[in-house]
Amino acid sequence: ESLESSECTQANAKSCGECIQIGENCAWCTDPDFLKQGEPTSTRCDDLHILRKKGCKEKMVENPRGGQKVEQNIPVTNRRKDTAERLRPEEITQIQPQKLTLTLRMGEPQSFNLTFKRAEDYPIDLYYLMDLSYSMHDDLQNVKKLGTALMQEMQAITSDFRIGFGSFVEKTVMPFISTTPAGLRNPCTGQYDCASPFSYKNVLSLTSNGKEFNHLVSQQQISGNLDSPEGGFDAIMQVAVCGEQIGWRNVTRLLVFSTDAGFHFAGDGKLGGIVLPNDGKCHLENNTYSMSHYYDYPSIAHLVQKLSDNNIQTIFAVTQDFQDIYQELKKLIPKSAVGTLSSNSSNVIQLIIDAYNSLSSEVILENSKLPKGVNIAYTAYCKNGVVQDGEDGRKCVNISIGDAVSFNINITAHECPKDNNSQTVKIKPLGFNEEVEVVLKFICQCECQHEGIPNSPLCHNGNGTFECGACRCNKGRTGHMCECSTEEVNTEDLDGNCRRDNGSEICSNNGDCICGTCECKKRENPEERYSGKYCECDNFNCDRYDNKLCGGHGRCECRVCICDANYTGSACDCPLDTTPCLAANQQICNGRGVCECGTCRCTDPMYQGPTCETCRTCPGICSQHKDCVQCRAFGSGEKEKTCEEDCRYLDLIIVENLSELPESTHPTCKERADNDCWFYYTYSVNGTQEIVHVVKDQDCPKGPDIIPIVVGVVAGIVLIGLALLLIWKLLMIIHDRREFAKFEKEKLNAKWDTGENPIYKSAVTTVINPKYEGK
Repeated sequence: ESLESSECTQANAKSCGECIQIGENCAWCTDPDFLKQGEPTSTRCDDLHILRKKGCKEKMVENPRGGQKVEQNIPVTNRRKDTAERLRPEEITQIQPQKLTLTLRMGEPQSFNLTFKRAEDYPIDLYYLMDLSYSMHDDLQNVKKLGTALMQEMQAITSDFRIGFGSFVEKTVMPFISTTPAGLRNPCTGQYDCASPFSYKNVLSLTSNGKEFNHLVSQQQISGNLDSPEGGFDAIMQVAVCGEQIGWRNVTRLLVFSTDAGFHFAGDGKLGGIVLPNDGKCHLENNTYSMSHYYDYPSIAHLVQKLSDNNIQTIFAVTQDFQDIYQELKKLIPKSAVGTLSSNSSNVIQLIIDAYNSLSSEVILENSKLPKGVNIAYTAYCKNGVVQDGEDGRKCVNISIGDAVSFNINITAHECPKDNNSQTVKIKPLGFNEEVEVVLKFICQCECQHEGIPNSPLCHNGNGTFECGACRCNKGRTGHMCECSTEEVNTEDLDGNCRRDNGSEICSNNGDCICGTCECKKRENPEERYSGKYCECDNFNCDRYDNKLCGGHGRCECRVCICDANYTGSACDCPLDTTPCLAANQQICNGRGVCECGTCRCTDPMYQGPTCETCRTCPGICSQHKDCVQCRAFGSGEKEKTCEEDCRYLDLIIVENLSELPESTHPTCKERADNDCWFYYTYSVNGTQEIVHVVKDQDCPKGPDIIPIVVGVVAGIVLIGLALLLIWKLLMIIHDRREFAKFEKEKLNAKWDTGENPIYKSAVTTVINPKYEGK
């Protein structure tokens, strides 16, 4: 929003007309008293909401809006071929509306819807343009029967069908043909008898007589030429622009281009010494193109323009060898189709039917040249809920007869035409003769400008026109009231009127001195502005609080905050409302301070906090009333003897148990009595009455049970002794076993001396029989 506003203010519009041309959000205030001291005339031009914020009344705001009006809106034709009466082509409507007027405000888009519906039984004109070079001699035999056969097939599509025939070969100059006398008589070699070469002939203008087509085509002869590419583009150009000779009606126009070769295009004519570009005009004399030797071939772009201007849809029936090149050509020519022609053209009828169905199932919108500064955008709403935009927004495919599709068209103007006159844009579906005429009118001036007073005395003795609440100065004059000549603008005498004193800057360095009057500079942020006689004031240099200008609770005027009600201070940071200072007892600052700027200033040094309720050194409620509750409820405590005098202020209520204590703003108190018992109570205030609810019975600790303690101690000592004995016994067993194992190990490892005692003599003598072998 700020960017839009900045656009309005930064443009420095000097008049209402200039202002509304900047953008759709810019408005002009016509109130004569709107400008403040130091503000230039262009300040009247701003965003609508900013003008209102500055105090410009609604009826003083000039903000014209665009609009649209439908001039002609005939519904699309609904009928069936077998039941409806036969209509003339001009009586059939396929696009709606037909004419409308748009009034455009700069930057403000206007959109409207177009409906397209394919009409059933729509008339068709088909012109068959055939290459008669020698290579097509076998194709001519099949084309001779084309007329009546195609008539019969097309009956399924339309009851109003006409057919025509034309032929082409090549330009009649070298090196495209042989220009020898013999070559001109018979361009074919050998025994073939061929016709003289020619560029293009209109053999049969469009007719509904199929037999006549067959008769005239049967009389045609093949011709020939030298090079491979043919001069078909010359022929297509003549078929497109010679509407009267061909006999085109304002119906579906089909051109079947049948060939087995490539094509020459613009520039190729230089080979034959032809340098003049094609003029795109009809040059048929005796149904023959007479200027082939004079004008070059047309360019592809030139052909596209003429075919589009004359609503001709082209079907390229070409052989398999040249499919690729004609497929590329199809991409450049809108509403064209390519079919594969058999070597002898036997499939030409089916090719035409298929190509027609392909072309007629597609609608592509095209518009005439747009005026400068005008943009157009399309959105297509096709069958089965398909929505397309961008370049695809111009077309819908797979449309059957009787199907209706719609387009939303959005037109936006960004600058006014120099003469401010209305402009006409035509939108039409390619290949159809119907079109929508859109008249564009431009809002370039405000209504209040028509009531302007030329040479008004309000504009310094007639030096300007007083219009829309301000002076629009004559040439050579300037200033709010046109009081100065532009030649005097920078003189030193006038500059002196723009200084506050001798030592100050001109216009406080925040503006320009125009005619002795300061015109203040504009800021990038349109909310910020300089003002004052010397531009010494501004509305953005006031004190800030919480990073907000004037704390967000006032407005900045001449660098001083003007605070809202209930706020004060240099930055409107001091609220006068005392509600934030109320303590829980509804006293301001708990009766122990004063409320300043919505915050308590505590006068009692013991108390702190936002409402002076916090006292870190004060006893709590519970300890404060403990002694009085104890003496009143239980007759004990420090104030037992002075209870009547000191504790009369309490109203005591005894309750049976802890759950019966009422809820209070203060927590439940738990205090210890002299006998080490605990007692519970709550403290509350009702007006001036202080009430204490006390639990009837004290919570006293019970004495210990001696017998279980003695038994437990004795049992514990016995158990501990047993446990120690068991542990000692276990350790001794482990020690003994380790010692025995050690003894056994040493015993096994002992080594005894095995030698014999020499003194010992055995009593046994052993004798061995030497013959005994131990067997």
